[in-house]
Amino acid sequence: MQDTFGRPITYLRVSVTDRCDFRCFYCMPEAMTFLPRSELLSLEELDEVCSTFVERGVTKVRLTGGEPLLRRGIMDFIKGFSRHLDSGALDELTLTTNASQLSKHAHDLKALGVERINVSLDTLDADKFKEITRTGRLDQVIEGLDAASSAGLKVKINTVALKDYNEGELSQLVKWCGERGFDLTLIETMPLGDIGGDRTESYLPLDDVRKTLDQDWTLTPSPYNTGGPSRYVDVKETGQRIGFITPLSEHFCDTCNRMRLTCTGTLYMCLGQDSSVNLRDALRSDASKGALNAAIDKALTLKPKGHEFEISANGGPPSLKRHMNVTGG
Repeated sequence: MQDTFGRPITYLRVSVTDRCDFRCFYCMPEAMTFLPRSELLSLEELDEVCSTFVERGVTKVRLTGGEPLLRRGIMDFIKGFSRHLDSGALDELTLTTNASQLSKHAHDLKALGVERINVSLDTLDADKFKEITRTGRLDQVIEGLDAASSAGLKVKINTVALKDYNEGELSQLVKWCGERGFDLTLIETMPLGDIGGDRTESYLPLDDVRKTLDQDWTLTPSPYNTGGPSRYVDVKETGQRIGFITPLSEHFCDTCNRMRLTCTGTLYMCLGQDSSVNLRDALRSDASKGALNAAIDKALTLKPKGHEFEISANGGPPSLKRHMNVTGG
């Protein structure tokens, strides 16, 4: 598959649920209203849609949420879908998690062919962690990370850079990740959904973060490239990598190779645009999958050249109304 700009589409991110057991203040309001379960694709339907993408050339699938390990039956879904790993049609099946449920599932994930995971973690301070997540416990996340390491899963930590919250400990986080053999990706806060506050209060440009890290670490540009939004550097002292995702200070769209499927069957061609295609209706209207394939064809023509992220000053409305947990983090 290629979009109209000649970019190959080889990566599908799948939000299997919008539900999450954390309420990170930069992601959603504390009193978040989640989708009725009746609106979600069944796991069988998710398998059928994702398998269609694999048949059409997608080689990497990432399961996201909300928190994907909260979806009832998700391990059975992974067990069934991993057949595409066994056949060689799929190069990688992975997931992004907050690690709250990881201690229960890490070894089974590894056994089913998942080789690496991304874990969202913004601070190593238990009190700050509680403040950022509102409902989370740092010790639970560390327990999940210990289980992942024990299972042999490769871990990458995803950290949202937050002014006045964690900017003073990002260098410490680089050290901690190096000691544990984790790569690290730093992310600017993204203007998705009403969070009940002003995002400009926590927005921290990664250019400023990079200047600070350069004082403590020897960072050199890395040739490593996933085709995604991260720009990587190698850390000489630890042997690990740091990725920088900069949706606001520097666009990253020229090599975009992905689409995003929500748990309701809505396909977004871009995280930072609202245009979408309804795959659920297409799937349910035609058992032969003709309508589904036609909808995917349409989506390829609609994929934009770039996103439209912008943070409004003075607490103005976000660029996009939907929350990150709906689209898939």
